[in-house]
Amino acid sequence: MPLARIDLVKGKSAEYRHTIGDVLYDAMINTLNVPKDDRFQIITEHADSDFAADATYLGVHRTRDCVIIQVTLNQGRTLEVKKAFYKAVADGLHARLGLRREDVFISLVEVAKENWSFGNGEAQYA
Repeated sequence: MPLARIDLVKGKSAEYRHTIGDVLYDAMINTLNVPKDDRFQIITEHADSDFAADATYLGVHRTRDCVIIQVTLNQGRTLEVKKAFYKAVADGLHARLGLRREDVFISLVEVAKENWSFGNGEAQYA
């Protein structure tokens, strides 16, 4: 049920981008209790001039390697679960790609279950 949008500056290899998706998917399964085979991801590269991530907002020092991840998912997870998810993604990207934890920006968008259609014009979760 989650839909992940992953945005980054152009220039990374297909393998690098695919690894971001793998890490994100693994963290969803292990912390958010997402079922296996529930992988919907859109990875988009942007020209440097079309990608803005403030370099110091809230005292976090970001570089041009910053990755912005937005996940739309069903509402209802606890703060502890969300924190575990953020940490799993940042730690996983650091371990697998050497990406600085400071360069991992995550936004969760929670929606009610009836706001999904997975095909056939049906609201499968309603």
